[in-house]
Amino acid sequence: MALTRLDLRYGAAVRGVWTTVLGRTNRAFRDLDSWRDDDAEGFKRQVLPIILAGERRVATLTASYLEQLYKDVDGGARRVSLDLDEVTGKALRGVDPATVYDRPFKELRAALGDGVDLDEAVDRGAHRLETLVKTDLQLSRTHTVREVAEDMPKFTYTVRELQGEYDCALCIIASTQRYHKRNLAPIHPGCDCLVKTVTADYDPGQVIDEDTLERLHDLVKEAVGKSDRGGRAVDYRKILVANEHGEIGPVLGFAGQHFTSRTDINLPT
Repeated sequence: MALTRLDLRYGAAVRGVWTTVLGRTNRAFRDLDSWRDDDAEGFKRQVLPIILAGERRVATLTASYLEQLYKDVDGGARRVSLDLDEVTGKALRGVDPATVYDRPFKELRAALGDGVDLDEAVDRGAHRLETLVKTDLQLSRTHTVREVAEDMPKFTYTVRELQGEYDCALCIIASTQRYHKRNLAPIHPGCDCLVKTVTADYDPGQVIDEDTLERLHDLVKEAVGKSDRGGRAVDYRKILVANEHGEIGPVLGFAGQHFTSRTDINLPT
């Protein structure tokens, strides 16, 4: 489905939050004099309130967006009650954010232990930080969609809308699927897809965009060595899987990928 003006305004507002939060956290990390324990504690005191404020802003924007979508379907305003503490902070992962945001420092120190020079080690730590922040901001969106849509009976499913300048294969394939609103939409670190609620009188089945799947045949052939225009030799539902990550919930991946721990996510290449 095409993006509407409402979708575009909402998407732009959320991207603005991402840009601000990512910029401020990245600068704070790179501007440290050192990356020892005392510096890590000072860093977290500075940036955790920024990240939490970003999550709350994303959650508030998402709730307002869903209210407007429902108004267009139901014909009347429907205000929803949202406890921001349930869709931000520790609620997203079940882990204290102070523990989560120690990980960029561990990444940096591990790199130094492997003999990497300081500049490269800082880059690795900064990349880990960026991945964590992006994931948390997207989780605040998906958790809000699940909580708010629960009180909107005319919404039946959620779908993924691509909105980035460049979209990865995981997101493109996932955009052809429908998801039940009671479930968290699967993400991957760095995913910025729009989660849209839809009304349906019947279950359309998992695949809702056959045209896009058709265009993906050649790419799938490159990845798995075969393709089938009739969709029988290659089952796309088996190529794209949602691995259950113990900390952040369902995470998009390709069949055969596995997680070794809560903190070790296999990123697609």
